[in-house]
Amino acid sequence: MTGHGNIKVYLHKYKKIDDQTCLCRKGPQTVQHIIFTYPLLEKEREKLKAVVTRTENWPVSCNKIGVQYHKKFKEYVDNINWNEEQSKSSQ
Repeated sequence: MTGHGNIKVYLHKYKKIDDQTCLCRKGPQTVQHIIFTYPLLEKEREKLKAVVTRTENWPVSCNKIGVQYHKKFKEYVDNINWNEEQSKSSQ
């Protein structure tokens, strides 16, 4: 949520990697991209979205997801297998 860690934009900013492009090749890998538009996580995002839209309009802010919906967001993040996602995106 903070944009720190193994997010490509962050790693690129500190010159740890050369390319900040997401595995899906649809733009830079940012927190917002992973949460709201990363195509290979659509199934997981729909589960998160279902919880949020019970009381809010989608999309909500990243901050709100982290604070009010942190349990469901943790499930969303825990379901990401970047090794698997990388192999899907190269197909």
